[in-house]
Amino acid sequence: MKYESTRNKNTKVLSHQAVIRGLADDGGLFVPEKIDIHFDLEKLCSLSYQEAACEIIHAFLDDYSEEEIRKCVDNAYDDKFSSNEIVPLHLIENGAFMELWHGPTCAFKDVALTILPHLLTAAYKKENRDDTVAILTATSGDTGKAALSGFADVPHTNITVFYPEIGVSPIQKKQMNTSEGKNVEVIAVKGNFDDCQRLVKQAVHDPLVEKNLKGVTISSANSINIGRLVPQIVYYYTAYASLVRKGKIRCGEEINYTVPTGNFGDILAGWLAKETGLPVHKLICASNTNNVLTDFINTGIYDRRRTFHPTISPSMDILISSNLERLLYLLSARNDSLVAELMKELNEKGVYTVPAEIKEKIQKDFSAYWTDEDACRKTIKAAFEEDHALIDPHTAVALHAMRQYQKETGDTRMNVVLSTASPYKFAANVVQSLTGTKPEDDFDAMDQLYQLTGEPIPYSLSTLKDKPVRFTRVIEIKDGIQTIADKMKELGNDHD
Repeated sequence: MKYESTRNKNTKVLSHQAVIRGLADDGGLFVPEKIDIHFDLEKLCSLSYQEAACEIIHAFLDDYSEEEIRKCVDNAYDDKFSSNEIVPLHLIENGAFMELWHGPTCAFKDVALTILPHLLTAAYKKENRDDTVAILTATSGDTGKAALSGFADVPHTNITVFYPEIGVSPIQKKQMNTSEGKNVEVIAVKGNFDDCQRLVKQAVHDPLVEKNLKGVTISSANSINIGRLVPQIVYYYTAYASLVRKGKIRCGEEINYTVPTGNFGDILAGWLAKETGLPVHKLICASNTNNVLTDFINTGIYDRRRTFHPTISPSMDILISSNLERLLYLLSARNDSLVAELMKELNEKGVYTVPAEIKEKIQKDFSAYWTDEDACRKTIKAAFEEDHALIDPHTAVALHAMRQYQKETGDTRMNVVLSTASPYKFAANVVQSLTGTKPEDDFDAMDQLYQLTGEPIPYSLSTLKDKPVRFTRVIEIKDGIQTIADKMKELGNDHD
């Protein structure tokens, strides 16, 4: 299977080349040139997580051998995860939480970012390359640490993570700035996530950066990389299989998924699962106060010209949702000219409107709701008291969206909520939601949350407080490209 750019369908590469490159030279995102994959649902329902991962990932990345994919899967999904199921389910009334936070950094990004370095290494072996892959990654909180953890000391790689100086939680910031590995660097940016993401995308084709790419190839660990997106399809299938095995649904019965999303990658993986045979009725897009996606899905108008709100669900504090470009391309019958024009309008005017037929297709598969801060806190409290579930603010946004959807539509289908982070990553805000009082120190908050709930603190978070800080650098947005160019020059010199 070839992969083509959303902005020029004549740009085609093999899947391992798409994994190495991350982003197309024209700024577009790689998508399969055709999606004619259809999985045997009954078979997948009988497989372990690792077996299902081998089947699904190999179908999409088919120029890797089965043996190569199996090795990547075995290296990724092992005792780094605190659950043997990798992604266990927690049943609640009219639904279930898909717990995606049992990996090494306690967030859903671990599921993809534990395998991406192995996919990248295997891709390098195919091409007998010895240059350095410079992984440039923007993060709103969770991607950064998961990527740093996954790529630490991986041969032929160097990773630089950019995060907004204000906006990520103190726990997320400490996780990143204490990262280990000789090939990692963390830089705070005086801006928001969209500024960080724009910087990473611009660097791919910036002349100043390109001039310094001697022996260096730029790639990304963000969900713009197809190697990040494909592994996320797996857990939609395994969650469904778990419900079948628990007797909650029949094999073949349609269900709904509710996804807290900012960059649209996680929910797009669910749409790809539906396209390949998973019985999905609706994908419910859950947003916080930065509700640009809610407005878009309901109106067909994408307008980033709005106030940016720092919230207690910071990983969703995003106004430019990169992966939406892939959906527009696929729903427009691969109209690369249209997508390129829409992305140009977004960049230059801050707004675009999709044709009516595309809006109708989107609304057929997606519903959208948003949650303010007060409702988010109330949902955390209600989940603990009524559903006996301790959840983080991002999961609460999704749970609230699920309840809104069920109330509005009367739809009683099983609804799986993607629970994207451990509540201990946002302990102070969770404690405040449960008690009305916010602890001043986030590490004290973890202890208080344990005393309140008895839920164990994940080991990687319980040992975080005493780890030495390695990274303290802060840059202005305007200095970003020069910073990257200098880094590329340094890596090129090291390569010599």
